[in-house]
Amino acid sequence: MTQESEKRQACWERWNREDDLALTPQERKRELVRIQVLIDEYSPTPEQKADLFLEQGLLYSFGEEYAKAIASYDKALEIKPDDRKAWYKRGNALGNLGRLEAAIASYDKALEIKPDLHAAWYNRGIAQRNLGLFESAIASYDKALEIKPDDRKAWYNRGIAQRNLGLFEAAIADFDKALEIQPDLHAAWNIRGGTLYNLGLLKEALLSFDKALEIKPDLHKSWYCRGYALYKLGLLKEALASFEKALEIKPDLHKAWNNRGIALGNLGSLEAAIASYDKALEFKPDYHEAWSNRGYALRNLGLLKEALVSYDKALEIKPDLHKAWYCRGSALLNLGRFETALVSYEKALEFKPDLHKAWYYRGIALYKLGLFEAAIASYNKSLELKPDDREAFYNKAGCHGLRSQIDQAIQNLQQAINLNPDKCRERAKTDSDFDSMRSDIRFQALIQG
Repeated sequence: MTQESEKRQACWERWNREDDLALTPQERKRELVRIQVLIDEYSPTPEQKADLFLEQGLLYSFGEEYAKAIASYDKALEIKPDDRKAWYKRGNALGNLGRLEAAIASYDKALEIKPDLHAAWYNRGIAQRNLGLFESAIASYDKALEIKPDDRKAWYNRGIAQRNLGLFEAAIADFDKALEIQPDLHAAWNIRGGTLYNLGLLKEALLSFDKALEIKPDLHKSWYCRGYALYKLGLLKEALASFEKALEIKPDLHKAWNNRGIALGNLGSLEAAIASYDKALEFKPDYHEAWSNRGYALRNLGLLKEALVSYDKALEIKPDLHKAWYCRGSALLNLGRFETALVSYEKALEFKPDLHKAWYYRGIALYKLGLFEAAIASYNKSLELKPDDREAFYNKAGCHGLRSQIDQAIQNLQQAINLNPDKCRERAKTDSDFDSMRSDIRFQALIQG
């Protein structure tokens, strides 16, 4: 063998070693140079050249140089259009660049050549799911599972697609299949817990979160979700402890700071709640929920003007946040700014017309402005949405009383008394709204019981 032949043989042998993908960046660069030398100087056959371009693409992909990898795969496919591996790897590179439709087209080409290419079906499903094509993704996972029924990743991702479609029971069944294959798959336990939460099965959700944390104690997502489930169960101190565990692991988890604030607020620790909202906002200054919740805590401390500033920040970020408009209205009402309160309630109702409390407090603002007929109409809207609202009946009765509409006042006061006899009778005895009807025998009978 000539020296040139030996050199050529050594070059080919070095490339064909199976461990060449486990390379350092420097080694990968040397291999890329070697491949280019083989292509340019050693006159490979067309088939060898196609293989070299394929391997070049793999090296580029391994180095996350996906655009270069695609160019290499394209060159391989020009020579060898039926190379299913090149089509498949091309799809992966396209997917990594976020070019999901093109990735799916590449997987389809690979599957035309080799219909039982399990990995292509699986990755096709991933690309479809990332495009929001959940039903198509499920069909792809089904094909992958037909070929490889014990693929826990396919079961897991099929479950995620089912969950995205709102098919929570089916999703849980898929997560259970994944866990049957790999019982220590913490991600499946975590999302199973989240799906049980979606079904309102809070105690069962907690068991799943606990399993995830048994496997991976530093899984901040599970601590956070566990805290949320505990909060919904009314276990505020336990929820607080879970949020704090999440924050111990991931101190910049703004949602955990926000929900920690909610738990503290419900425990009556309003100053600590505000400090928690401030931490959430330190990490995410445009977090409208934290601004709104901060306003609520300030309002409960009686700091109404400061609360308004927080509500305004929330609404600057999310102008359709009905809760902030409603709470802003309540702060303004308590400050005696009835006209601006009215505007806030109307904004809340623009975004959530079935918010009965906004209709009710809108009625109070109108009452304070002396617009009794409009107030009655607002109380009527509140009662359409919440027919057992005795405060709405009582205040409506007062408006009728102020308008000397005695029959209507008596009827509405009767409804309020039916819902809360002692409190409503006691209030009516001294309420000046009913001064015009005190001599009416029906009124006297109502308040005496």
